[in-house]
Amino acid sequence: MTTNRAGHIPPRAADPLDRLAFPVEPWRLTQRTYQPDHLGRDETIFAVANGYLGMRGNVEEGRDSYAHGTYVNGFHETFTIQHAEEAFGFARVGQTMVNAPDAKLIRLYVDDEPLLLSVAELESYERSLDFRAGRLSRSLLWRTPAGKRVRVESTRMVSMTDRHLAVMTFEVTLLDDDAPVAISSQLLNRQDGEDEYHVRAAAMGEGRDPRKSMRFDRRVLVPQSIGAEADSDRMIQGYRCAESKMTIAVAVDHVMETENHYTSNAHFDPDVARMTYRVDARAGRPIRLVKYATYHTSRGVPVQELVSRCRRTLDRTLETGPERLFADQRAWYDGFWERSDVEVDGPPEVQQAVRWNLFQLAQAAGRAEGAGVPAKGVTGSGYSGHYFWDTEVYTLPFFTYTTPHCARSALRFRYRLLPAARVRAEQMTQRGALFPWRTINGEEASAFYAAGTAQYHIDADISYALSQYVAATGDLEFLEREAVDILVETARMWADLGFWRVNGDGVFHIHGVTGPDEYTTVVNDNLFTNVMARGNLRDAASAVRWLRENHPHGYATMAARLELEDGEETEWERAADRLFVPYEEHLGIHPQDAHFLDREVWDLEATPQENRPLMLHYHPLVIYRFQVLKQADVVLAMFLRGHQFTLDQKRANFEYYDPITTGDSTLSAVVQSIIAAEVGYHELGMRYFYQAMFVDLADLHANACDGVHVASSGGVWNALVNGFGGFRDDGPTFTLDPRLPEEWSSLTFRLTIQGSRLCVRVEPDQVALTLETGELVEMTVRGKQVEVTPDEPVVVPLAHQGPRLAGAPASWGRDGVRRADGTVITASLPRGKGYAPAPGPLHE
Repeated sequence: MTTNRAGHIPPRAADPLDRLAFPVEPWRLTQRTYQPDHLGRDETIFAVANGYLGMRGNVEEGRDSYAHGTYVNGFHETFTIQHAEEAFGFARVGQTMVNAPDAKLIRLYVDDEPLLLSVAELESYERSLDFRAGRLSRSLLWRTPAGKRVRVESTRMVSMTDRHLAVMTFEVTLLDDDAPVAISSQLLNRQDGEDEYHVRAAAMGEGRDPRKSMRFDRRVLVPQSIGAEADSDRMIQGYRCAESKMTIAVAVDHVMETENHYTSNAHFDPDVARMTYRVDARAGRPIRLVKYATYHTSRGVPVQELVSRCRRTLDRTLETGPERLFADQRAWYDGFWERSDVEVDGPPEVQQAVRWNLFQLAQAAGRAEGAGVPAKGVTGSGYSGHYFWDTEVYTLPFFTYTTPHCARSALRFRYRLLPAARVRAEQMTQRGALFPWRTINGEEASAFYAAGTAQYHIDADISYALSQYVAATGDLEFLEREAVDILVETARMWADLGFWRVNGDGVFHIHGVTGPDEYTTVVNDNLFTNVMARGNLRDAASAVRWLRENHPHGYATMAARLELEDGEETEWERAADRLFVPYEEHLGIHPQDAHFLDREVWDLEATPQENRPLMLHYHPLVIYRFQVLKQADVVLAMFLRGHQFTLDQKRANFEYYDPITTGDSTLSAVVQSIIAAEVGYHELGMRYFYQAMFVDLADLHANACDGVHVASSGGVWNALVNGFGGFRDDGPTFTLDPRLPEEWSSLTFRLTIQGSRLCVRVEPDQVALTLETGELVEMTVRGKQVEVTPDEPVVVPLAHQGPRLAGAPASWGRDGVRRADGTVITASLPRGKGYAPAPGPLHE
């Protein structure tokens, strides 16, 4: 698979995985060959996590790894961002997720020879991630240097029912000969961030790759408590972060099960605890070690208190035993899949990849209570564990419509950051609240303001997700008590940031902002920003008015709390109604910003593939001078606020922007897939969908080593449900207008709306709606309003699946863009002169 611009899109959607190594299975991802050249990718795609705690898919033996990693959501160190030249309001406090002490290590020695996968003679090898069991397993047959055959089987699970707990098993069986066996279970703190990257202010234009994390040249975790407990196989470590002062305690316990004679001994120092079992192993007698690890963190609780919590977790776990824990994990995932599964009757690799992506969403947020959803979840160090706007736009819709309490938890996390957002707005000389573009603790952590802080649209993105959640769930208590505060404060920010033209044109403008496309920065009237801000202003006014009319006491309490002035919501609505939305009548498109069409078009056809992504090979100023997109911007606005655009406008915009969108961001393919399907480019929509599905599994952006692209995984659900399923919620009603791919016989998904779960099955000639739980769901299907009750399914015939356009929408040449009908329009126009370009052949 290659980049997604015209001329470089694969001719058809194709499975990019080596199926000899990765067989197609609907509920598992299995690897049948050990691949040392792809350790970084494999450690990511085989990671296990629960949203709070994550363990990369490092091999148990530990030595053969790309990047060792165990992460706790929100557990971070801080540092002072060093700016070469200072200015008022620059971000000051950098934050990065800390690589926590590693409890995964279990090393094996037979005849004192270590098992090292990179050099071992392996007669068989299989590693499998089971999406229903929520567990990673590995089985291999090792022929030792002495010729003895040894079966090694292991499992690893991060619990969904006890979010502080991980469970590992390690079983060794000598098949033919007796031998001395040693198993060394370790708890290791890599004190300086080993296997990470050097510290820097991670932002576009600073350092080699701003997507990478950072490495400190000092000790991060300061030891506070180490040791073992008498007459037990328990190991305990405690640390405090040097600067952030966050604390962590990790405790490990063991249960050895074998008929062989064995002894054990322990070793402890500040950065490594080791429990070694020496076994007189007999052929055919298994040796099974069960290893429990628990992690507790805090922003200020002393380590000794966390150690006490670890002890309680382990005491409870030892009474439960691993089999009960495995059964509880399976039950949790059974419930998850009952609510969330998307069934595709089509190529089998699609079903497997879809479920892997949905599984990643569970791992990123299933038990992330009290924290946000990092860009990489807790599967890798990419983006330093920061939270971005990606969460609200790409990830939360999945949870809002399948597991609402997870969406509520993430939105409440944003609410808890509201005081810091108010401080940031004041720093930026604005009223209300301005949420940071990237953060862990609530402070802006982006050192490059042009592509960071200037993305004011994050306020509207958060408000969008909040309003979507309230509309889908009916959680009015949350709206009244907390959510309205976010809506009001973000609306105040927009009302203050924008301005009315002094020449009396009666139009409200927003200048000096950056949209989602980071290749075009600090512009006036960015379309995405303005369209989303308009929705934010209207949603805030509606919430305030609803409270006043339906909950007078709640309204009075809110008005006093927020010092709401009379008429504020009226001013918000006035600004929303008159907010400027760029539109070029001669081209029939919406410019990305007020001056976007004045720029020269980047010649992507002449740009060597080795110079991609552009941000790693060109100075930002070079990129900013051109019409070239890192990711969908106008196209994303057409998805999120689709009712504000006609179908013809959507098609024209898509045809214009798709050829100049590099796809250097993994956030782009899913949105392009959705709009391509909607406007009729079904084959192209499928190709973009494959790119999104396999971006990590096939390492299409060559950075899967840094962790799962969680937002892209959320986008896969969006592409299925909103794209091919045609579900929309941005208008006055919930609607369905499916675009089933020709390669698929059916598509089935579920939506939880107002507490009722609706099963939607799309077939070529009909849509069947079945209420699985609840009393009633109202839906508009292809313009027909239906009510679905528990009595019987509702079946709506489909006369067609929408328009179908072949190939790519357009291609760029030096003279302009060639549309699907062969006509050419110039890229730039004299401003205000009413010039209409004539169609004609493309001249290179």
